Amino acid sequence: MQLKLKLKYTLFFGLLLSSLLAVAQNDKQAELERQRRALMSQIEELSKLRQSNKKKEINVLSQVEDLASKIKTRENLIRVTNSQANLLTQKINQNINKISELRAELSKLKEDYAAMVQKSYKSKSSQSRIMFLLSSESFLQAYKRVQYMKQYSNYRKKQGDQIKERTTLLQETNTKLIDQKEEKQQLIAQNKREQEKLEDEKKQQDALIATIREKESSYAAQINKKQAEANRIDREIDRLIREAIAASKKESGATTTSETEIKKGAMPTFALTPAAKALANDFASNKGRMDWPVERGRVYKKFGTSKHPTLPNITTYNSGVEIETAPGSVARAAFKGTVQQVQLIRGGGYTILIRHGNYLTVYQNLKNLKVKVNDQVSTKQALGEIAENSFNGKTILKFLVYKDSERLNPEDWIYNM
Repeated sequence: MQLKLKLKYTLFFGLLLSSLLAVAQNDKQAELERQRRALMSQIEELSKLRQSNKKKEINVLSQVEDLASKIKTRENLIRVTNSQANLLTQKINQNINKISELRAELSKLKEDYAAMVQKSYKSKSSQSRIMFLLSSESFLQAYKRVQYMKQYSNYRKKQGDQIKERTTLLQETNTKLIDQKEEKQQLIAQNKREQEKLEDEKKQQDALIATIREKESSYAAQINKKQAEANRIDREIDRLIREAIAASKKESGATTTSETEIKKGAMPTFALTPAAKALANDFASNKGRMDWPVERGRVYKKFGTSKHPTLPNITTYNSGVEIETAPGSVARAAFKGTVQQVQLIRGGGYTILIRHGNYLTVYQNLKNLKVKVNDQVSTKQALGEIAENSFNGKTILKFLVYKDSERLNPEDWIYNM
């Protein structure tokens, strides 16, 4: 009896543990599937943009950058798909073990049930049951025997139900195992296709890199020229921000603050009204959760200093993030605020500065504007159409974030950028 109880408890806790593991693995599998679909969507978007760019005269440097981005995304897709396949392997092995345990349990239940049926058969006649009751030495004993017969009958029914339940669970686990094996084969087949595409893209990249290296000095000069132009535009934007800060101080009557800041070597800061301070706090509290400044797009160039993917001796700096999107797309406000400045900057199209207390978001390379200075804008409100980049012909929005006169990394502020 103790052995039976021990076996039941062992099986119960084993099934409970496997159920908890299954829940955790299902959550992980769902997250991996979300990542896989997101990466496939990114690759599809990159393919569309690249197809669109093929119709234009896109220079070799831009082609290499496009391919590098696509290769990196595809490598991530392969990694995530491998993780899914490995997780499925674990689940398959767990279900194989579960099937083995269920079969052993079912076999034991059937043995016990068969023994009970055999025992019941020997004493199944109504005469033997009556004799069993009549042979009681007292009314109390007869009552106990009636209760025993009822319990015996209930226990037999319970065993029959357990056999049905375990049989159903075994069938369901077998079906799940077959589905998991099929899903794993599909993932392996998909990974094989992605590996083939990756190899093809790397060959294309190698051919383009060889072309670049033949004229390395010429391409390096192009990159340096582009960086010099970007630096000039950055200085112009910094000037506009300093003017806005000076205007805020003049309005508040804090005419000597900027001189004090200069003496202390501190960055100039906005003078804030209570309403502006509340808006700034609202902006800061939404860090990492703000909407993208375009409806659809991908980060073409990240914030900060980076080495060129094919010319390792070349280092570039980006004051914001450059977002590539489809031709005809519009820039939209990442957060509510007031249009502080609209400026046409040579080489950078129209630039819009939106103020959010002592924070600013900057939208560069626009045309066909939809807002003007002092307009109150809401989150996601259209600001203007994004123009083609003069250097590479792509539709690119440059997006910057400032706190007072300090540049911040936009990727820290926009959700999932």
